[in-house]
Amino acid sequence: MSAQLSRRAMLALALAGCGRSVKPEGAAAGRRLVTVGGPISEIVAALGASGEILGVDTSSTFPASLARLPKVGYQRTLSPEGILALRPTAVIASQDAGPPAALEQLRGAGVQVQIIQAEPSSAGALAKIRGVAAAIGRASQGEELASKLTRELEAIPALCASKPRLRVLCVHARGAGAVLVSGAGSAAEAMVRLVQAEPAAPEIRGNQPLTPEAALAAKPDVLLTTTHGVEGLGGVDGLLKTPGLGETPAGKARRVIVMDDLLLLGFGPRTAEAARGLLEALHGRA
Repeated sequence: MSAQLSRRAMLALALAGCGRSVKPEGAAAGRRLVTVGGPISEIVAALGASGEILGVDTSSTFPASLARLPKVGYQRTLSPEGILALRPTAVIASQDAGPPAALEQLRGAGVQVQIIQAEPSSAGALAKIRGVAAAIGRASQGEELASKLTRELEAIPALCASKPRLRVLCVHARGAGAVLVSGAGSAAEAMVRLVQAEPAAPEIRGNQPLTPEAALAAKPDVLLTTTHGVEGLGGVDGLLKTPGLGETPAGKARRVIVMDDLLLLGFGPRTAEAARGLLEALHGRA
């Protein structure tokens, strides 16, 4: 299988060398990037290097200018052939990128692959910015962006002061029959803690299947989910048809907050913006 993959990869390189791949307008002459992971692509763009990006994965949805670029697949199921056809000098990817064999195939073809490790937290967002900036040779711009985000994050605690600690259940929907609870270690719960709300299921770690009993026991005041997830269930009405959710205090009151996936979960340059948006949705304008 790997030998076959290697032949296809080499064919992609050969075709690229013959000029059959199209270089997106504005790409820098020296650095040619493929960025994998929505926050990674967003950070590269925020650092002023969007013109160096040749292609992105399907989770890279912000800024909107990335939509015109070639797609190289979902970050966890990358196609080395598609990436190599763009003739990148480097792939900058999140820690979720894979599969490992695809990354090794890229390295074997001479492409620099740099994985950016960062936890979902305020500190992780800053580390992610600095890591990406170092990877693309824009350390000074990275420090400016990190400093800006630091100032914005330092203002969040004051916005949370005197607010009631609502119980928030983070719901990760992957389609009908596949509704999970996002608990400790997840980006959704990290955002809930950032705005000083109370996770409704603190005993759960990661993403775990939601049972009616667990939903009722959590007694959430609010349900928090993402745009993509709730669309897959047919909207808020579909979400509240999930066994147990409709009978919770949040379900009965239809207190459901729906936020853009990348904004809520990305922990990138817009982390403070996401926190402010969640605060407003929880408590109204200050």
